[in-house]
Amino acid sequence: MPLLHRLTRHSETPLPFTLDGTPCEGRAGDSVLTAILTHASRVRTSEFSGNPRAGFCQMGACQDCWVQLEDGTRLRACTTPLTPGLRIVTGVPA
Repeated sequence: MPLLHRLTRHSETPLPFTLDGTPCEGRAGDSVLTAILTHASRVRTSEFSGNPRAGFCQMGACQDCWVQLEDGTRLRACTTPLTPGLRIVTGVPA
């Protein structure tokens, strides 16, 4: 079940992306974090504790929302704008 539910900006341009191999859709102006959490209940699982993580500071300071792209590139989900075609790998089972 998604953690976030879109209440506004339904008319913004749809942006396709892939989340753990599943085709998804965000909106122009979404951060990667917002796009992920409108489709999932967490951004990733902590490599230290195994607990679910969904971002913490929301401004790029805490390191809690790092995700990877399929090509191995790491990015901060909270400060990275969603762009069409991103292939995000969170390590969280779909």
